[in-house]
Amino acid sequence: MTKWMRVASLALAMGLAVLPVLAQEAAKKEPPKPAPSPSQAVLEQWNDIGRKLIAMAEDFPEDKYEYKPHADSRTFAAGLLHVSASMYYFTDFAQGQKPRYPDDPKRDDLKTKAQIVAFVKKCVQDGADAIKAKGDKGLNEAVNDGGPHLDRLYDLAYGLIEHSGEHYGQLVVYYRNNGLVPPESRPKK
Repeated sequence: MTKWMRVASLALAMGLAVLPVLAQEAAKKEPPKPAPSPSQAVLEQWNDIGRKLIAMAEDFPEDKYEYKPHADSRTFAAGLLHVSASMYYFTDFAQGQKPRYPDDPKRDDLKTKAQIVAFVKKCVQDGADAIKAKGDKGLNEAVNDGGPHLDRLYDLAYGLIEHSGEHYGQLVVYYRNNGLVPPESRPKK
C-alpha cells in the first residue's frame, strides 16, 4: 500500500471510532420527549389539518373563491365550507348532539371571504375544544352515528381528519389550476 492509502485508512478508522462517542454526546443533550397521549395525538393531527385549511382559506384570492375546475365540481368556497362543516360530524357527537350539518351549509350567512375564513377557524377550534374536553377516556366512548355498529369518538375524529386531508388535496388542485402555489408547498422562511 502506498503511504497515502495508509494515511487515508487511518483517518477513516479514527473517524469511524469517534462517531459512536459523538452520537452518545448528542443523545445526552436531548432525551426523547415522551409519546403523546392518545387524545394529544388526535389533537395534533386535528390541528395540523385545520392549520392547513385555515391557511388556504386566508390565502386564496377572494376573487377566485367561486372558481371550480369543472361544472360538476364544488367552488373553492363550497369545498372549504363542506370540509369545515363536516368536522362538526365529530364535534356534535362528542358533545352529545345531533349533527348540525346533514348537508353542506347554506351560503346565506357565508358570502364573503372573511365570513368563510371565520367559519373555517370556528369549526377547527370547536373540534379541538371537544377533543381537549373529552381527553383519553372520553374519546374512547362509543357513539351511534347511524352506521351498522357503534363507533368510538377516536374513530370519528380520525375519520374526519382523513376526510379533511382528502379535501385539502382537492383544494391544492384549485390552487395549481389558477397558477398559484399552496401555502404548504411554498419554501419555508
